[in-house]
Amino acid sequence: MKVRLTGYTPNWKTMYKEEQANLRCIFGKEILSFEHFGSTAIPGMLAKPVVDMMCIVKDIYRIDSYNTYMDGVGYDIAGEWGIEGRRLFRKGGVNRSHHIHVYQYGNPQIDRHLILRDYLLQHSSEAAQYSAFKEKIAKRYTYTSEYSKAKKQFVSDLENRALWWKEKSLDG
Repeated sequence: MKVRLTGYTPNWKTMYKEEQANLRCIFGKEILSFEHFGSTAIPGMLAKPVVDMMCIVKDIYRIDSYNTYMDGVGYDIAGEWGIEGRRLFRKGGVNRSHHIHVYQYGNPQIDRHLILRDYLLQHSSEAAQYSAFKEKIAKRYTYTSEYSKAKKQFVSDLENRALWWKEKSLDG
């Protein structure tokens, strides 16, 4: 898939809320909570126009029983897609609009994503640097597979700063 970066739009928050309501109708009592994360959750950031949503559930294995239904309502079923304990659903085909990341309560990936989101919300200079970096590599790489690899180390370093920030805030 080709890299598509766009400027922030408040519509992403609206898209998140609308999809949250749809998913609540599908998964019902399986859902404990929802989170909007990733670049579309950070005002001012450039982002691929795909809303990243997290569904935190009681039992990840029960989510697998919804695959046929999710496929029938237009989601690609990606399974763990490289992250153990996650279920990934993608909506929109080639013009993807949503990535639904489902984790069971207690999965360490939940904190990793949310701490980074919260860090970027609190540190606008870091968000601006990340945004500029994404713009720079998007000019160099045409496809998301290349783009994602190219930003991996930058994101890892950013996550480490976010984790340090979180630990520091808990200590003091």
